[in-house]
Amino acid sequence: MKDRTVDRRQVVQGLAAGAALAAGGAGLASAVFPTPAIAKPSGEPIVLGLTISQTAAAGVADHQDHFNGSTLAMEEINAAGGILGRPLQFKVVDVDLLNAESCQAAIRSLVDQKVHAISSPFLFVPIPAMDASVAYGCPYVNGNTQRAATDLTAAHPDKYGHIFQMDPSEVYYGETFPIFLQDLEKSGAWKPKNNKVHIVQEQIAYNQTISRSCQEALKKSRFELAAVTDIQYPVQDWGPVIQKIKEVGAGTVMIDHWVAAEYAAFVKQFRSNPLKDSLVYLQYGPSQPEFLELAGRAAEGFVWSTVLGVYADEKGKAFRDKYKKRFPGKVMGLCYTGAGYDIVHMMKDVWEKTGKPEDFKANCAALREGAFRGVCGWSIMGNKRQEAVQYPVGTQDVEKGMSQLYFQVQSRESKIIYPFALKETEYKTVPWA
Repeated sequence: MKDRTVDRRQVVQGLAAGAALAAGGAGLASAVFPTPAIAKPSGEPIVLGLTISQTAAAGVADHQDHFNGSTLAMEEINAAGGILGRPLQFKVVDVDLLNAESCQAAIRSLVDQKVHAISSPFLFVPIPAMDASVAYGCPYVNGNTQRAATDLTAAHPDKYGHIFQMDPSEVYYGETFPIFLQDLEKSGAWKPKNNKVHIVQEQIAYNQTISRSCQEALKKSRFELAAVTDIQYPVQDWGPVIQKIKEVGAGTVMIDHWVAAEYAAFVKQFRSNPLKDSLVYLQYGPSQPEFLELAGRAAEGFVWSTVLGVYADEKGKAFRDKYKKRFPGKVMGLCYTGAGYDIVHMMKDVWEKTGKPEDFKANCAALREGAFRGVCGWSIMGNKRQEAVQYPVGTQDVEKGMSQLYFQVQSRESKIIYPFALKETEYKTVPWA
């Protein structure tokens, strides 16, 4: 709990610095990225609104990542002359991502401030936030990762046509998992001790959706469901769960949770009493920097994935280097750092294409018609749900979708092991074999 408090304080301090930067235009940006030959942006700012959680019980690290990535993009853009010669500016509002009223109030605040577009990391209750944006209608680009929200966009395009999910939905965590297992086995890097999969599932809708989609996908694979065990956030003691994992004895264990600090507690307890030779997969949460910080050496060998991750190709590596230089001294998150960065550059492209940041309809049309290649892959949202096409389920062409990335912690770093076309390294046998 003490570590979370420290992280939250750092978030607030970072946001205060970012607010000063947004208010000051390109002054600080020019100091960080000197471009003396380029005209300083001037005139009425183009304003991007951000919902960034500073005080919520969980999820603050992801939101700080999103803010940092966005800040880096804004600095680059303003240092290079702005957008249409105008400076880019942020309006930042606090949000409790688990509270419907707070999510709705955050969007209303940005609407009242007359922003030209909204950028948001995930909100666990996205629909109230969506509803709060309807009357205003500016482009609202998010990383909510929730099919219930994008299904609503598909069902009511006239109402929600201004809302875009720049990443694929959570259903793919379940749908892709057996594909990953089968491909890893075929590669020869992993030999499962049996074909059973044990799912440990949290109770929020997001995790329940993942569990259901995984169970359906397992029916179409050579792997089979062995058991489902329920957990409830916050998890105070993983001991009973680990005991159940050992009783079931599955060759693969999926921990379908999302909180990094609680994952860190799990891996420490599991390593002291492991299920020998089982592949243990942690859904998403290890993308948050505090996982590696808190878990330390105990994280070695665990596998995790994200449908929205920073690639390790030339473009992704260049971004990682810039980010680490701009925000030194801490573990870099590999999810919303890229999302925040990509959304800012995506909107820059849109505004430069239409030439009219104030024309919301034109800018939404440009988002639908465009294909944006960012550091997290392709955001192609010209479909009924207006969510990014996923690779490898939504498309089998890695250059026509956003790839779900599977990582393994090796030498206290998360390394991409799958899909093989994007891998950084090979899967290694777990230390508890």
